[in-house]
Amino acid sequence: MDNTRRRKIRYKIRKKIEGTGETPRLSVFRSNSEIYAQVIDDISGKTLMAASSLEKEFGKEKANKTKLAKKVGKIVGERALKAGIESVKFDRSGYLYHGRVKALAEGAREAGLKF
Repeated sequence: MDNTRRRKIRYKIRKKIEGTGETPRLSVFRSNSEIYAQVIDDISGKTLMAASSLEKEFGKEKANKTKLAKKVGKIVGERALKAGIESVKFDRSGYLYHGRVKALAEGAREAGLKF
């Protein structure tokens, strides 16, 4: 998918979704080899917590990218629950809700986040 097309979709999504203190935004960034997730409070402009597939917990794990994305979702979900956040708004950042993005969302839901 063309990057300019993704940027247009991302702006459309961001018009509708805004993270607050009670329900922050779970933002996803996907590169060719890694995946990143952030829980953001847009009103105060702060990142509350983040997780990525580059963390030491993964080490040199031999898993495909979809399985790593699901684990990243579980980690960000667990961290959010520890911080007292139970529900978030999912921001797929213009990516299709498919593959690694979907796996990350499922992992976060399994950890207990609601969206």
